Amino acid sequence: MAAAFRIKHAFRLGRPLSRLLNRNLQEKLVYSQCQRLPVSYNYVRHLSSQPEVQTTEYHNIIKDTEKAIGESAKHEFQSETQMLLQIVAKSLYSDKEVFVRELVSNASDALEKLRYLCLSDNEVTQVAGDRSLEIHIGTDKQSRTLTIQDTGVGMTREELIANLGTIARSGSKAKKLKEEQNSSDTSKIIGQFGVGFYSAFMVADKVEVFTKSFARDAEGLCWISDGSGTFEISNADGVQSGTKIVIHLKPDSREFSDENTINRIINKYSNFVGSPIFVNGKRTNTIQYNFLSFVLFLCPLWMFDPKDITPLQHAEFYRFIGNCIDSPRFVLHYSTDVPLSIKALLYFPEEKPGMFDLARDTTSGVSLYNRKILIKSKAENILPKWLRFIKGVVDSEDIPLNLSRELLQNSTLIGKLRNVLIARILKFLNERSTKQPEDYNEFYKAYGLFLKEGIVTSNDQSEKEDIGKLLRFESSAAAPGELVSLPQYCSRLAKDQKDIYYLSAPSRTLAEQSPYYESLKKRNIEVLFCYEPYDELVLMHLRQYKTNFLTSVEKEMRDDTEANKPENLGIINKDELDNLVNYMKKILDKKAYDVKMTNRLESHPCVVTVQDMASARHFIRMQSHQMNEEMRYSMLQPRFEINPNHPLIKKLCKLTTTDTELADRLIQQLFTGAMVGAGLIEDPRILLTPMNELLTLALQKY
Repeated sequence: MAAAFRIKHAFRLGRPLSRLLNRNLQEKLVYSQCQRLPVSYNYVRHLSSQPEVQTTEYHNIIKDTEKAIGESAKHEFQSETQMLLQIVAKSLYSDKEVFVRELVSNASDALEKLRYLCLSDNEVTQVAGDRSLEIHIGTDKQSRTLTIQDTGVGMTREELIANLGTIARSGSKAKKLKEEQNSSDTSKIIGQFGVGFYSAFMVADKVEVFTKSFARDAEGLCWISDGSGTFEISNADGVQSGTKIVIHLKPDSREFSDENTINRIINKYSNFVGSPIFVNGKRTNTIQYNFLSFVLFLCPLWMFDPKDITPLQHAEFYRFIGNCIDSPRFVLHYSTDVPLSIKALLYFPEEKPGMFDLARDTTSGVSLYNRKILIKSKAENILPKWLRFIKGVVDSEDIPLNLSRELLQNSTLIGKLRNVLIARILKFLNERSTKQPEDYNEFYKAYGLFLKEGIVTSNDQSEKEDIGKLLRFESSAAAPGELVSLPQYCSRLAKDQKDIYYLSAPSRTLAEQSPYYESLKKRNIEVLFCYEPYDELVLMHLRQYKTNFLTSVEKEMRDDTEANKPENLGIINKDELDNLVNYMKKILDKKAYDVKMTNRLESHPCVVTVQDMASARHFIRMQSHQMNEEMRYSMLQPRFEINPNHPLIKKLCKLTTTDTELADRLIQQLFTGAMVGAGLIEDPRILLTPMNELLTLALQKY
C-alpha cells in the first residue's frame, strides 16, 4: 500500500529523525504529533515480541422490529416520477453499484441536517438526546436483501410523500423530463432532478422505507413500492428515529447482498464520509496505516484548516490519494466560495517522472468529491491533461448530486470548475517561483515539459500567457546555468525594442557561435536560448507575451530589409560582387530561392534564412522523409545571404573567373553548411563526401 512509507520520506517534523533515536522517544514524538492532527490515534503494542491481539468490536442498530400496522394509503407517483423511474431502471447509470453511493450520500445528508439542527436549536438537542449519528448497512444473502439505516432527521408523512413520491413540482420540469425521455440521449437529465433514491430500483424488486422524524411524538411510517408506478404508506410500530431502507434485490443483483461487495463499494466511494459507517456491525469507512507502534487513520484533510495539518499528514495522504512513494514538493490547500464552493488539496510530486511515464500515464491524478462523497476518481474533465502530474482532491458542493456523479455531463459547471482550478494552480506556481525560486527551478527541470504542453494544447491566449510566466530559459544576458523568465526579460527590454527574441540551438556554445546571433549581440539585445527542439514550437504557439511578440532571431534577420541595401553594405567592388550573386543564383538554381548580400554578418561568410524558420524546422523533423530534395527546397524557399566583407567570399569572387570548378564546389559546400547550421538538414553527414572532394580538388591545385 502506498501508505506504507519510509521515515526519511514521510516523517518531516522540521528536521530528519535521527536513526539513533531510541524507540521510546520516537513514540513520544509521534504521540505529540498525533495529538495535533485531525486523525484518529490508536496505540498498538510496544515490542514486536508481544502478540498482536485482533479485537473487533461489533455495533449494529439494525433490528427487525418494524411492522406496518393499520390500513395503507395507496398513492401514484406523479407522471414525471414514473418517467424517471423507467429511465433510471433501464439506461441512465452505467454501473449499478453507484446506487449504494447514492443512498449512503442521502443518509449522510440526513445526519448532517440533524447535526446542524442540534447546534442551532436547543429543543432539538433535548429531543435527540445523546443519539449517535451513524450509518448502518446490513446484508442478508439468504433473504437477498440490503438494508441501509441512518439515525438522522427522519421524515414525517408529508415529507415522505414529497421526497419519495415526486421530483418535479412544476409543469415546465415535467414537460422537460418528458422531452428527455423521448430523446435518445438520456444523460441530458443529469443534474436536473434529484434521483439518487430512485437508483435503488435498478437492483430492486421492491423497496421498503421505515422512517420516524426526530420531532417529539413523531409517528413511525412505512413506505413500500416496486417501482411500477404506485407506492403505499402506512403507520408502523418498532421504528427507530431516522430512516431505514430495505432493498429486496432482483435475482441478477444478488451480489449486493454480499458483505465484501458492499465493503468494496464503501471504500471506493464513501471512505471520507464524516459519520461512521458500519457494515454488519463492523466499522468500514476508515483508512489506516501503521507507523512505529501506532495506527493512524487518514481523514479528509481538505476539509480542515491548512494550519492544523502537519507535513506528516500531507505526506501520508499524498501517498494514499496518488498511489505514490515519494513526498510532495509543493502543497496547494485552499478553499473558496466564489464563483463556486471549492475545497481543494493538490500535491505537486517531488520525484521526476520517468521517460515512459510521460507517454503511458495520461490519466488525471485528481479525484472529485461532493461533501466527502466520491464523485469520480481520476476525474479527467476537471483539469487539462497537461496538469495530469498533480495529485489530490477537489471537493465542490456546487457539483449537482446524484446522476451528475456518474457521467459529469453538466459541461458548463464542470468547465467553470476547471477554469477556477487552472487559474488558482497557475497563480500558486507563480507565487512559488517568486518566493521559492530555487525550489521552483528544481520543479521546472522535472515538470517544465508539462507546462510547455499546456501552451501548445491550450486555446486561450490569456491562459497561455499565464503559463508563459512560468517558463524558464537561459539568456545571453545571464550567466550559464541561470534561468530567466519572460517577465524578467520584458523588464529590461532595450529602448524601442518591441519583440522578445529567442534562438534555438542544441547548447549555449552553439547558440553564442550562431551567425543569427551576431548582429543582436553587437547591438546588445538580449536573446533567450532554447535548447530543446520543441521549445521554439512552444514559443510559436505562445506568439506573444503581453504586448511583446516572440520572434526567432532568424526571422528578425530575414525581415531586416535595411541590411540588404547596397548603400549599407560598405563595399567598394560592387560590380564584382553583383556578378558573384548572379553566379551563385545560377549554381544554386533549384535550391536557393534568392541570393543577397547582407551587413548583418561579421565572422561568418554566409547564412540561410526562410520565411518562418521555427515552423520549417518542425516540418523538416516531422515530414522531410516523405519528400525528395527538390520538393523540400521548393517548399522552404531558402534565401542565401552572404557577407561581402568576409575573406572567403572575397576569394570566391575571384575564383568565379579563374577556377569555376573549385568555385562551384565551394558555393555548394557553403550553402549546404548553412542549411545544416540552420537546422534545415537534420543529418550533417551529408557534408562529408562533398567536403572531401572539395579538399582534394583544392590540394591538387594549390
